[in-house]
Amino acid sequence: MQLHDYFRSSAAYRVRIALNLKGLAYQHVPVNLVRGEEAAASYRALNPQGLVPALVLDDGSVLTQSLAICEYLDETHPEPPLLPRDPAGRARVRALAQVVACDIHPINNLRVLKYLVAELGASEAQKLDWYRHWVTEGLAALEALLAGHPASGRYCHGDRPTLADVCLVPQVFNARRFDCPLDAFPSVTRIVAACEALDAFAAAAPDRQPDAR
Repeated sequence: MQLHDYFRSSAAYRVRIALNLKGLAYQHVPVNLVRGEEAAASYRALNPQGLVPALVLDDGSVLTQSLAICEYLDETHPEPPLLPRDPAGRARVRALAQVVACDIHPINNLRVLKYLVAELGASEAQKLDWYRHWVTEGLAALEALLAGHPASGRYCHGDRPTLADVCLVPQVFNARRFDCPLDAFPSVTRIVAACEALDAFAAAAPDRQPDAR
């Protein structure tokens, strides 16, 4: 398989974690978002959205959207599972994952931040205020959903990583990169520390990628 990604993309980071958890080998194909390589016609032919990641399967099929890719990997390589077996548990894990992937990340990704500055004239300070506001709101919601919940364990749901952890770790990485205070989120930071101690998460970290700079 070929994973078209960018080392700092949190969406691509999720897929790297999932691939590592499943023990699946892949070829890394960098797409430099800062230089605008995602706008090239050759890449748009793979992913018309011009976003990363895109996963090219061995048969040439192309998958896009990180959560869809992660669930595909879970369905085709069931062990270890990224989703619990019971319907209520699956719904909880998906909800936690979607707080990140559907609510926090889309309004804070690189193309949005670029638009704030280039098209709306936001200053660097205003851009950072925007980013930190939405990350703080989202992480506060996650903290409330995790703290004291009977299904929370060493990880977001129980004592093995799930899709929720796959989404949480990249988001906290980005929060730290933008100097977002995390002291108010002890459950979040505890779970992230547990994940980062695992080889699958550590190997997926941005600074471990071939295109890291």
